[in-house]
Amino acid sequence: MKHYLSSAAAAIVLMGGIGTALADTIVVQPEQETVVREYVKKQPLASVNLLGLELKLGSPVPDKVELREVPNVKYRVAVINDQTVLVDPDTRQIVEVLH
Repeated sequence: MKHYLSSAAAAIVLMGGIGTALADTIVVQPEQETVVREYVKKQPLASVNLLGLELKLGSPVPDKVELREVPNVKYRVAVINDQTVLVDPDTRQIVEVLH
């Protein structure tokens, strides 16, 4: 009985973690992507080459990378390894890689 309760408690904790992870999912609206793309066309940013940095959601962006503010967009933009990325300015984590 004790083992069964421990398993049930573990399952509840795991389910709570999944709910938290889903709640933390960031969705960048298509309108924001369009604004960023147009901004980068008008205000080209120099690409920063960073060997070994994997450009994926959640990857941290080093402090040496300048993040540019885009009008009317919550996130900041940078060009890393010739890829435009949106970055959360509070955590410096990539929230979107624009292709």
